[in-house]
Amino acid sequence: MRSERQPFVDGLFFATVATVTFEKVHWSVGGDLALSDVLTFLFLVAFALSRIEHLDGRFNRAAAITFGFFLAFLAVYLIGFFNLETAAALAQWAKGMVKFLLHFGFLFAAVALVARRGERFFWWTLTAFCGGIVFNVLYGIIQLGVAQTTGMNLDSAVLSPITRGASQINIYGAVEGANVYRPNGITGDPNHLAIELLVPLLILLPIYLRLEKADRLRWPLMLTLMLLFVVELATFSRSGLLGLFFGLLVLAVPYRHLFLRPRFYAPLSALFLVVAVVVSQRAGFFETVLRTRVDTSGRGTSTHFVVYEFIPDVLSQHPLFGLGLNNFSVYYEFVTGRNNFGPHSFYVALFVESGLVGALLFVAFLAYLFKRLAAGREIGRRLSAAGDELAVHVRPLEWGMTAALVATMASNFFYLTMSFYYFFVFAMLAIVAPAVFARRLRHA
Repeated sequence: MRSERQPFVDGLFFATVATVTFEKVHWSVGGDLALSDVLTFLFLVAFALSRIEHLDGRFNRAAAITFGFFLAFLAVYLIGFFNLETAAALAQWAKGMVKFLLHFGFLFAAVALVARRGERFFWWTLTAFCGGIVFNVLYGIIQLGVAQTTGMNLDSAVLSPITRGASQINIYGAVEGANVYRPNGITGDPNHLAIELLVPLLILLPIYLRLEKADRLRWPLMLTLMLLFVVELATFSRSGLLGLFFGLLVLAVPYRHLFLRPRFYAPLSALFLVVAVVVSQRAGFFETVLRTRVDTSGRGTSTHFVVYEFIPDVLSQHPLFGLGLNNFSVYYEFVTGRNNFGPHSFYVALFVESGLVGALLFVAFLAYLFKRLAAGREIGRRLSAAGDELAVHVRPLEWGMTAALVATMASNFFYLTMSFYYFFVFAMLAIVAPAVFARRLRHA
């Protein structure tokens, strides 16, 4: 089932996918209005109008199931509305609801669109998504270079004239009078950047490992992976490295033999050699920084664990539907007096804000994602058995997305990027891929 090309709809779609990690590009208009949210709204309107214009109400099964999850989550959040107790809680709930409607609405519409457009459109979508993150990384590298060499804030020259707001590279602290910079790119937080990097890193790695020597994509992918990994290290993010560890464990199941080949360890060895040379030039500086990052007794580390203590307290008050969507900060202010603190764990936010019902619903959603990834791997296996050349890309892609999902879940024990927009784009790719590549089986 295909539809005719619609450049305006497609253009808004690709623009949205490419900018979902650009968190710093937002404006204060009665609240934070992000560029990606504006593009999403325009895309959803254009998508709906195009369907109405053609009197087209057909949606594939994956889109229908996604819409079912949308209605289920909406019901949980609407019921949670009745647990709100203050005007501040209502304001936070409303802000969270707007984000939910935009992001889950995009998920549904995007699944429907990509499934209809087909295989080539899927690969372009993946390229736009990864390309947006790579652009973010390139900005982060320049940002870090400018800060290290001149001490200047690149954001004030590049982003502030656009957003009319203040932002800067993360300053972790100072060692021997020198600032310790952690690149955050356009994401706003080095840990967010590190966790978001896991998706392209783990998706592209198995695809790169399975490419033939003569494939023209081999060198560009290798250089891209090296770039992503360097910035992953530069963020000094423990959550990012934790996720990467679990993601590589997943990839080791089907591709452990490829980890022993030069195409994997040669560029990795070159990277570590460069890093070793850089570190050796400022050994004392990096030793101090690394010691603080592995120290688990610090205040920052304890905060990540303390928030888990709030789960039983909240569930004792509102066990089924929690305190209400986006309301952890309100509860935290009531307990500690701090009004600008997030839960520092997606799972804490899940239980606190949506209760046991919301948590079980999200587990069901994750199970659906894993089911779709398993279906994609099976399609890849069957394409390989049929001698289809596409199999060399489909199976690595599906294994890479499986690893990326596991890595993101592991990282979110101490951060909450699974509520960020980029995760909905990633979920869309996981859901729609089997619908796209199954067509090859029907024609085999």
